[in-house]
Amino acid sequence: MAQWDVHRNPSRASRDRVPYLLDIQADLLRSLGTRVVVPLYDPVAFGPRARRLNPVLVIEGREVVASFAELAGIPLSALGERVDGAEHARTSLVAALDCLLSGV
Repeated sequence: MAQWDVHRNPSRASRDRVPYLLDIQADLLRSLGTRVVVPLYDPVAFGPRARRLNPVLVIEGREVVASFAELAGIPLSALGERVDGAEHARTSLVAALDCLLSGV
């Protein structure tokens, strides 16, 4: 696993609304037993969004909305299979993190 990897959501209970999890944790901290992730929502399930805080990504040909206000630390064992990467969207993802943490 690496920063900006996208993983399938292993939870059957929430997978319809949140099909993927985005790993945003720095690779330098890969020895930790947890990863910080951002849920990637189906746009219909997400509703209205703040553009800077909730960038839209295309994963496996499907649009999803990143919900940075819901980022969480999860155990490695709770991370599903890697299905894609989001390095191409790094600028908007870091901007969303800046918006969340500093309001800028």
